[in-house]
Amino acid sequence: MDDLMTVVDWSRWQFALTAIYHWLFVPLTLGLSVIVAIMESLYLKNKSEKWLAATKFWMTLFGINFAIGVATGIILEFEFGTNWSNYSWFVGDIFGAPLAIEGLVAFFMEATFVAVMFFGWNKVSPGFHLASTWLTAIGASISALWILVANAWMQYPVGMEFDPAQMRNVMDNFTDLFSGIAVNKFFHAVFSGWALAGVFVVGVSAWFFYKKRNIGFATRSTKVGAWVGLIGLLLTMYTGDGSAIEVTKHQPMKLAAMEGLYKGQNGQAICAMGIVNPDKKWNNDEKEYLFDISIPNGLSLLAKHDPHAFVPGITDIIEGFSINENGDTINTVSYAERIRLGKLSHEALRKYDIARTARDQAGMEAAENELKQYYPYFGYGYFDSVDEAIPPVAVTFYSFRVMVILGSYFLLFFIVTLICVYKRDWPVKHRWMQIIAMISVPFMWICSEAGWMVAEVGRQPWTVQDLLPTKAAISEISSTTVITTFWLFAFVFTVLLVAEVSIMLRQISKKSFTNLETDNAH
Repeated sequence: MDDLMTVVDWSRWQFALTAIYHWLFVPLTLGLSVIVAIMESLYLKNKSEKWLAATKFWMTLFGINFAIGVATGIILEFEFGTNWSNYSWFVGDIFGAPLAIEGLVAFFMEATFVAVMFFGWNKVSPGFHLASTWLTAIGASISALWILVANAWMQYPVGMEFDPAQMRNVMDNFTDLFSGIAVNKFFHAVFSGWALAGVFVVGVSAWFFYKKRNIGFATRSTKVGAWVGLIGLLLTMYTGDGSAIEVTKHQPMKLAAMEGLYKGQNGQAICAMGIVNPDKKWNNDEKEYLFDISIPNGLSLLAKHDPHAFVPGITDIIEGFSINENGDTINTVSYAERIRLGKLSHEALRKYDIARTARDQAGMEAAENELKQYYPYFGYGYFDSVDEAIPPVAVTFYSFRVMVILGSYFLLFFIVTLICVYKRDWPVKHRWMQIIAMISVPFMWICSEAGWMVAEVGRQPWTVQDLLPTKAAISEISSTTVITTFWLFAFVFTVLLVAEVSIMLRQISKKSFTNLETDNAH
């Protein structure tokens, strides 16, 4: 058992490592592709060599990031077969479909048009080249769509049924995969990429301002980057609101962990800032926070758009306690009962297998009916204690606040940047803003990674919500193998990251547009 848990923990760490590294590149690809397409559109409209130079500069940085992102993404997908083969078998019919579409359609679309985008300047017409640039941006978003549809299905498994004959889930309705969670997750991720790329472009442009080089280029780039970033951030906040409602409906335990909430109430406050109590458990009387600043009715408003609505906490969910829309106390299925029913579903599956081996048709039908009755709680049958079903509260709680606080900061950041850049004295009198812009770049990545941690850590211990916990999803491999590959991937991915950053810095530092800076920046 100890070796099993070591394999589980190290496999989770390995997947987290590769996912975190991969997510460093994905949002910049999503956002920078749109910014490049906008700049090329302005070039084609104005016939200005200045916009052409800006387009090619940011396109170069996009290409560097795109290449590294593809390399890390391929390794990430291979891990489903190497480390999580039980998961792949259990849900491969559903999870594999969107990934296959992503590989066959979106990836080939990106690969085709990115080639024209980089190497077709003097080989195709300007209009076709612009179309290729936009199609590259659209292809990147379509690629993200299918991956996020697959991820959203893990958060809210729909459109499938369990086939006891195959001992796996099979798809029965493809359109169900486009659930509310999937739609909100897709747009939230894409628009957050716009915001991240906007900060990146503004930060790099601020370096040119600080060095008093390429002022016209930096001004044009800052305007495009700040507008795209601001629009992206506002849309990210809007889709984040939609995501909160979907999480409330389908993953109430994640919402409770995000808030560090154990006992809910009508008109539930939200903790704006706080420190969770490490000694707090679902079944003790310790306080939830060591310190907190809360907003009255805030969580009820966020979760249900009703300031007086009841929001359950961790203890409420475990005990099966809730309040309906009419204010009546209702009993849901407690976690202890879910574990009991989950074990009954496992026993029904064993009965089915025994009956099938004996070719007992009546026994198979009886076992299958029993399995269907208990299958919604199948995943809980792997637990021996309700404590196993609680996500890491502290990590989820703090990640959510890092995301929200930095997101609010960047809303102000974009507004101030736009005010500054439309003033003629931006390069001279706002050096404080230039320094802030450069320092802000890594914080936007922290904000993005924090959001991803909320989504993934908050649904633990599940690989598939309510159906398959992580400890039942791993491959039969040794802990030594997982530990070795973890450190190997850590080394390789760090080398790739350092290589990208160094190449980008070299491209930025050597770039000069002095021959194009003889007039103003419009």
